[in-house]
Amino acid sequence: MTSTQRLAFLKGHGTENDFVIVPDPDGRLDLPATAVARICDRRAGLGGDGLLHVVRSAAHPEAHDQAGEAEWFMDYRNSDGSIAEMCGNGVRVFARYLLHAGLVEAGDLAIATRAGVRRVHLAKTGDVTVSMGRAELPEESVVVTLGGRSWPARNVNMGNPHAVTFVEDLAHAGDLLAVPPFSPASVYPAGVNVEFVVDRGPRHVAMRVHERGSGETRSCGTGACAVAVATARRDGLDPAETGTPATYRVDVLGGILSITERPDGTVEMTGPAEIVAEGTFDAAWLAGALA
Repeated sequence: MTSTQRLAFLKGHGTENDFVIVPDPDGRLDLPATAVARICDRRAGLGGDGLLHVVRSAAHPEAHDQAGEAEWFMDYRNSDGSIAEMCGNGVRVFARYLLHAGLVEAGDLAIATRAGVRRVHLAKTGDVTVSMGRAELPEESVVVTLGGRSWPARNVNMGNPHAVTFVEDLAHAGDLLAVPPFSPASVYPAGVNVEFVVDRGPRHVAMRVHERGSGETRSCGTGACAVAVATARRDGLDPAETGTPATYRVDVLGGILSITERPDGTVEMTGPAEIVAEGTFDAAWLAGALA
């Protein structure tokens, strides 16, 4: 890309987990971590919890083998520029963008991610449902310690790692500016998303989250899925054993997500996704960011 070219962007959010969307169908744009961090900077850039780089699967080396199942690859980056395997809210916003841009039609579609292909049901308006795959529940025990308190955490993997902690008050999570300390560190060698959870009623919980590479966010889709699965197990529910789906309402700071775990282990997430703005980067500013 030359300094005279104009690059389009959009902004979108899912339950106030917000993203900069960068369309690059042919995979011609190199996005180093430093450039992503500058774009996502809330004062010196566009601002966002992460960046959705939109590339055809066939044009991206990490997704080429998924091209037969999914035309589009969600090359997701955290706001610090680091690469993430998966982002649940991001998948919904990514799908909404594809419809907005006329690249897909409403209905069922597949999106390639670093955590595998995700199946999406996309209506013309309203909520988006994503089949998030199966949760893995590693056996390693984890303890989260913060503000002089310690809690056991459930280890859940939704394509990315989570430590789900049940607390009496969400205020116990503090400001979540820094990564909540956990032990043993060897359980999450690449870092972890930490969820703090309180009960609100039958099959109804609320959460706050520190997202790896982004800090506290208003919502985390994979985190909400991890929370629902961990809560179901705490409640003695395993759809694989009962044969009945388990659905939980998960309140996040930015809204509400509905999470269903089915008897085959598949976890489905339903929630809103909106495109709120679009434009082009200033060519000189972008050239400096990419330098």
